[in-house]
Amino acid sequence: MKVGLLSPSMPPFDSPEAARLIATLAERYGAHSLWVPEHVVLPASYDTPYPYSGDGRMPVPAEWPYPDPLAWLGYVAGLTSTVRLVTGMLILPQRNPVVLAKETATIDFLSGGRLSLGVGLGWFREEFEAVGVGFDDRVARFEEYVGVLRALWSDEDFDGRYHRLKGVRCRPAPARPGGIPLIMGGHSIEAARRAGWLADGFFPAVADPAPLFAECRRAAEAAGRDPDGIELVAEASPATAERASELRAMGVSVVLVYPPQVPADELTDAFADFADRTLASLAAL
Repeated sequence: MKVGLLSPSMPPFDSPEAARLIATLAERYGAHSLWVPEHVVLPASYDTPYPYSGDGRMPVPAEWPYPDPLAWLGYVAGLTSTVRLVTGMLILPQRNPVVLAKETATIDFLSGGRLSLGVGLGWFREEFEAVGVGFDDRVARFEEYVGVLRALWSDEDFDGRYHRLKGVRCRPAPARPGGIPLIMGGHSIEAARRAGWLADGFFPAVADPAPLFAECRRAAEAAGRDPDGIELVAEASPATAERASELRAMGVSVVLVYPPQVPADELTDAFADFADRTLASLAAL
Protein backbone atom coordinates (compact mmCIF):
# COMPACT_ATOMS: atom_id res chain seq x y z
CA MET A 1 0.00 0.00 0.00
CA LYS A 2 1.23 3.48 -0.87
CA VAL A 3 0.82 6.06 1.88
CA GLY A 4 0.53 9.79 1.24
CA LEU A 5 0.34 12.79 3.56
CA LEU A 6 -2.71 15.04 3.54
CA SER A 7 -2.41 18.83 3.80
CA PRO A 8 1.30 19.12 4.68
CA SER A 9 1.16 22.81 3.69
CA MET A 10 -1.42 23.69 6.35
CA PRO A 11 -0.79 24.88 9.92
CA PRO A 12 1.23 23.96 11.91
CA PHE A 13 3.48 23.51 8.87
CA ASP A 14 2.87 26.88 7.19
CA SER A 15 6.31 28.41 7.78
CA PRO A 16 9.14 28.00 5.24
CA GLU A 17 11.16 26.06 7.82
CA ALA A 18 8.30 23.68 8.56
CA ALA A 19 7.63 23.13 4.85
CA ARG A 20 11.26 22.16 4.29
CA LEU A 21 11.25 19.88 7.29
CA ILE A 22 8.03 18.00 6.63
CA ALA A 23 8.92 17.41 2.97
CA THR A 24 12.36 16.04 3.79
CA LEU A 25 11.02 13.91 6.67
CA ALA A 26 8.29 12.49 4.44
CA GLU A 27 10.88 11.43 1.90
CA ARG A 28 13.32 10.12 4.53
CA TYR A 29 10.69 7.82 5.99
CA GLY A 30 9.28 6.58 2.71
CA ALA A 31 5.98 8.44 2.30
CA HIS A 32 4.64 8.01 -1.20
CA SER A 33 3.24 11.50 -1.77
CA LEU A 34 2.42 14.97 -0.46
CA TRP A 35 -1.18 16.17 -1.14
CA VAL A 36 -1.60 19.95 -1.02
CA PRO A 37 -5.08 21.57 -1.02
CA GLU A 38 -6.22 24.85 -2.53
CA HIS A 39 -8.40 27.84 -1.82
CA VAL A 40 -7.38 31.09 -3.50
CA VAL A 41 -9.42 33.15 -1.02
CA LEU A 42 -11.72 32.39 1.90
CA PRO A 43 -14.64 34.82 2.23
CA ALA A 44 -15.28 35.96 5.79
CA SER A 45 -19.03 35.73 5.17
CA TYR A 46 -20.70 33.22 2.86
CA ASP A 47 -24.01 31.52 2.15
CA THR A 48 -22.79 28.48 0.18
CA PRO A 49 -23.00 25.39 2.42
CA TYR A 50 -19.68 23.67 3.05
CA PRO A 51 -20.33 20.11 1.79
CA TYR A 52 -18.07 18.26 4.23
CA SER A 53 -19.61 19.18 7.59
CA GLY A 54 -23.02 18.76 9.17
CA ASP A 55 -23.52 22.45 9.86
CA GLY A 56 -22.41 23.64 6.41
CA ARG A 57 -19.59 25.79 7.81
CA MET A 58 -15.89 25.50 7.08
CA PRO A 59 -13.81 24.36 10.07
CA VAL A 60 -11.27 27.17 9.60
CA PRO A 61 -11.53 31.00 9.60
CA ALA A 62 -11.05 33.23 6.56
CA GLU A 63 -7.55 34.07 7.80
CA TRP A 64 -6.41 30.43 7.58
CA PRO A 65 -3.22 30.10 5.48
CA TYR A 66 -3.70 28.32 2.16
CA PRO A 67 -0.41 28.46 0.23
CA ASP A 68 -0.77 28.14 -3.52
CA PRO A 69 -0.34 24.39 -4.10
CA LEU A 70 1.82 24.69 -7.22
CA ALA A 71 4.13 27.23 -5.63
CA TRP A 72 4.41 25.09 -2.48
CA LEU A 73 5.10 21.90 -4.44
CA GLY A 74 7.63 23.70 -6.62
CA TYR A 75 9.39 24.86 -3.46
CA VAL A 76 9.66 21.39 -1.92
CA ALA A 77 10.43 19.71 -5.27
CA GLY A 78 13.93 21.14 -5.09
CA LEU A 79 14.39 19.73 -1.57
CA THR A 80 13.34 16.16 -2.43
CA SER A 81 14.01 13.56 -5.09
CA THR A 82 11.55 10.67 -4.77
CA VAL A 83 8.33 11.70 -2.99
CA ARG A 84 5.42 12.36 -5.35
CA LEU A 85 3.98 15.87 -5.51
CA VAL A 86 0.18 16.10 -5.74
CA THR A 87 -2.36 18.91 -5.73
CA GLY A 88 -5.23 17.70 -3.63
CA MET A 89 -7.37 19.30 -4.93
CA LEU A 90 -6.68 22.22 -7.28
CA ILE A 91 -9.91 23.99 -8.31
CA LEU A 92 -9.62 23.54 -12.06
CA PRO A 93 -12.43 25.82 -13.35
CA GLN A 94 -10.84 28.81 -11.59
CA ARG A 95 -7.59 28.39 -13.54
CA ASN A 96 -6.57 29.37 -17.06
CA PRO A 97 -5.79 25.89 -18.43
CA VAL A 98 -3.20 27.10 -20.93
CA VAL A 99 -1.20 28.82 -18.20
CA LEU A 100 -1.79 25.84 -15.91
CA ALA A 101 -0.41 23.45 -18.53
CA LYS A 102 2.81 25.49 -18.61
CA GLU A 103 3.11 25.74 -14.81
CA THR A 104 2.51 22.05 -14.18
CA ALA A 105 4.69 20.82 -17.05
CA THR A 106 7.54 22.95 -15.70
CA ILE A 107 7.23 21.48 -12.20
CA ASP A 108 6.96 17.97 -13.60
CA PHE A 109 9.98 18.46 -15.86
CA LEU A 110 12.18 19.94 -13.13
CA SER A 111 11.12 17.34 -10.54
CA GLY A 112 11.83 14.38 -12.81
CA GLY A 113 8.21 13.45 -13.47
CA ARG A 114 6.95 13.50 -9.88
CA LEU A 115 3.86 15.72 -10.23
CA SER A 116 0.28 14.47 -10.25
CA LEU A 117 -2.50 17.00 -10.74
CA GLY A 118 -5.43 16.44 -8.42
CA VAL A 119 -8.34 18.54 -9.66
CA GLY A 120 -11.79 19.34 -8.34
CA LEU A 121 -14.88 21.10 -9.60
CA GLY A 122 -15.15 23.54 -6.71
CA TRP A 123 -18.15 24.16 -4.44
CA PHE A 124 -17.62 27.71 -3.11
CA ARG A 125 -19.68 30.21 -5.13
CA GLU A 126 -18.30 33.22 -3.21
CA GLU A 127 -14.74 32.16 -4.00
CA PHE A 128 -15.55 31.88 -7.72
CA GLU A 129 -17.04 35.38 -7.59
CA ALA A 130 -13.90 36.75 -5.94
CA VAL A 131 -11.70 35.09 -8.57
CA GLY A 132 -13.93 36.49 -11.32
CA VAL A 133 -14.92 33.15 -12.85
CA GLY A 134 -18.46 31.94 -13.52
CA PHE A 135 -19.80 29.38 -11.07
CA ASP A 136 -22.77 27.99 -12.97
CA ASP A 137 -20.79 26.78 -15.99
CA ARG A 138 -17.95 25.25 -13.98
CA VAL A 139 -18.78 21.69 -15.09
CA ALA A 140 -18.40 22.63 -18.75
CA ARG A 141 -15.19 24.49 -17.97
CA PHE A 142 -13.81 21.59 -15.95
CA GLU A 143 -14.39 19.02 -18.67
CA GLU A 144 -13.01 21.25 -21.41
CA TYR A 145 -9.98 22.26 -19.38
CA VAL A 146 -9.03 18.60 -18.95
CA GLY A 147 -8.94 18.35 -22.73
CA VAL A 148 -6.89 21.55 -23.04
CA LEU A 149 -4.28 20.30 -20.59
CA ARG A 150 -3.88 16.96 -22.30
CA ALA A 151 -3.76 18.55 -25.75
CA LEU A 152 -0.98 20.93 -24.74
CA TRP A 153 1.00 18.19 -23.02
CA SER A 154 0.82 16.02 -26.16
CA ASP A 155 1.20 18.64 -28.94
CA GLU A 156 -2.36 18.20 -30.20
CA ASP A 157 -4.82 20.77 -31.53
CA PHE A 158 -7.98 21.49 -29.55
CA ASP A 159 -11.27 23.09 -30.52
CA GLY A 160 -13.63 23.85 -27.64
CA ARG A 161 -16.12 26.36 -26.34
CA TYR A 162 -13.61 28.38 -24.31
CA HIS A 163 -10.27 27.56 -25.96
CA ARG A 164 -9.06 26.85 -29.47
CA LEU A 165 -5.51 25.68 -29.98
CA LYS A 166 -4.00 25.13 -33.40
CA GLY A 167 -0.33 24.49 -34.03
CA VAL A 168 0.81 25.79 -30.64
CA ARG A 169 3.48 24.22 -28.45
CA CYS A 170 3.95 24.38 -24.69
CA ARG A 171 7.49 23.78 -23.47
CA PRO A 172 8.99 22.30 -21.43
CA ALA A 173 6.91 19.19 -21.93
CA PRO A 174 6.13 16.98 -18.95
CA ALA A 175 8.85 14.50 -18.10
CA ARG A 176 6.67 11.50 -18.97
CA PRO A 177 5.45 10.88 -22.52
CA GLY A 178 1.89 10.30 -21.35
CA GLY A 179 1.70 13.68 -19.64
CA ILE A 180 0.82 14.45 -16.04
CA PRO A 181 -1.65 12.09 -14.31
CA LEU A 182 -5.01 13.70 -13.49
CA ILE A 183 -6.64 12.61 -10.24
CA MET A 184 -10.19 13.81 -9.80
CA GLY A 185 -11.86 14.59 -6.50
CA GLY A 186 -15.49 14.99 -5.52
CA HIS A 187 -18.23 13.63 -3.31
CA SER A 188 -21.12 13.03 -5.72
CA ILE A 189 -22.26 10.39 -8.19
CA GLU A 190 -21.65 12.88 -10.99
CA ALA A 191 -18.04 13.33 -9.83
CA ALA A 192 -17.55 9.56 -9.77
CA ARG A 193 -18.88 9.21 -13.32
CA ARG A 194 -16.73 12.09 -14.53
CA ALA A 195 -13.69 10.39 -13.05
CA GLY A 196 -14.64 7.19 -14.87
CA TRP A 197 -14.81 9.03 -18.18
CA LEU A 198 -11.79 11.28 -17.80
CA ALA A 199 -9.47 10.53 -14.90
CA ASP A 200 -6.24 8.67 -14.26
CA GLY A 201 -7.18 8.51 -10.57
CA PHE A 202 -10.14 9.16 -8.27
CA PHE A 203 -10.19 10.47 -4.68
CA PRO A 204 -13.74 10.80 -3.31
CA ALA A 205 -13.85 12.92 -0.16
CA VAL A 206 -16.47 10.82 1.67
CA ALA A 207 -16.46 8.53 4.69
CA ASP A 208 -17.58 5.48 2.68
CA PRO A 209 -16.06 5.67 -0.81
CA ALA A 210 -17.16 2.17 -1.94
CA PRO A 211 -20.37 3.27 -3.76
CA LEU A 212 -18.54 6.05 -5.60
CA PHE A 213 -15.69 3.72 -6.55
CA ALA A 214 -18.26 1.32 -8.02
CA GLU A 215 -19.92 4.16 -9.94
CA CYS A 216 -16.55 5.29 -11.27
CA ARG A 217 -15.73 1.80 -12.49
CA ARG A 218 -19.13 1.42 -14.18
CA ALA A 219 -18.67 4.74 -15.94
CA ALA A 220 -15.20 3.75 -17.11
CA GLU A 221 -16.51 0.49 -18.56
CA ALA A 222 -19.37 2.33 -20.30
CA ALA A 223 -16.84 4.71 -21.85
CA GLY A 224 -14.72 1.83 -23.13
CA ARG A 225 -11.96 2.43 -20.60
CA ASP A 226 -10.22 -0.10 -18.36
CA PRO A 227 -11.55 0.56 -14.84
CA ASP A 228 -8.45 -1.06 -13.37
CA GLY A 229 -6.40 1.69 -15.00
CA ILE A 230 -7.93 4.30 -12.68
CA GLU A 231 -5.94 4.59 -9.44
CA LEU A 232 -8.25 4.72 -6.42
CA VAL A 233 -7.28 6.93 -3.49
CA ALA A 234 -8.93 7.32 -0.08
CA GLU A 235 -8.28 8.82 3.31
CA ALA A 236 -7.59 6.24 6.00
CA SER A 237 -9.71 7.59 8.83
CA PRO A 238 -8.93 6.32 11.37
CA ALA A 239 -5.32 5.84 10.26
CA THR A 240 -5.17 2.18 11.24
CA ALA A 241 -4.08 -0.99 9.49
CA GLU A 242 -7.63 -2.30 9.83
CA ARG A 243 -9.10 0.66 7.96
CA ALA A 244 -6.37 0.55 5.33
CA SER A 245 -7.08 -3.15 4.78
CA GLU A 246 -10.77 -2.35 4.24
CA LEU A 247 -9.82 0.26 1.66
CA ARG A 248 -7.42 -2.10 -0.07
CA ALA A 249 -10.27 -4.60 -0.43
CA MET A 250 -12.18 -1.85 -2.30
CA GLY A 251 -9.29 -1.53 -4.76
CA VAL A 252 -7.56 1.44 -3.13
CA SER A 253 -3.83 1.61 -3.82
CA VAL A 254 -3.03 4.95 -2.14
CA VAL A 255 -4.20 5.77 1.38
CA LEU A 256 -3.86 9.27 2.79
CA VAL A 257 -3.19 10.19 6.41
CA TYR A 258 -2.50 13.43 8.25
CA PRO A 259 1.03 13.99 9.56
CA PRO A 260 1.48 14.55 13.30
CA GLN A 261 -0.04 17.90 14.24
CA VAL A 262 2.82 19.30 16.32
CA PRO A 263 4.90 22.50 16.19
CA ALA A 264 7.86 22.50 13.83
CA ASP A 265 10.39 22.26 16.68
CA GLU A 266 8.79 18.99 17.79
CA LEU A 267 8.25 17.54 14.33
CA THR A 268 11.47 15.55 13.87
CA ASP A 269 10.88 13.32 16.90
CA ALA A 270 7.13 13.14 16.37
CA PHE A 271 7.54 12.16 12.74
CA ALA A 272 9.95 9.34 13.58
CA ASP A 273 7.34 7.86 15.90
CA PHE A 274 4.57 8.48 13.35
CA ALA A 275 6.63 6.76 10.65
CA ASP A 276 7.12 3.70 12.83
CA ARG A 277 3.51 3.44 14.02
CA THR A 278 1.62 4.56 10.92
CA LEU A 279 3.64 4.86 7.71
CA ALA A 280 5.47 1.56 8.08
CA SER A 281 2.43 -0.45 9.20
CA LEU A 282 0.20 0.80 6.39
CA ALA A 283 2.88 0.51 3.71
CA ALA A 284 3.43 -3.13 4.70
CA LEU A 285 -0.15 -4.10 3.75
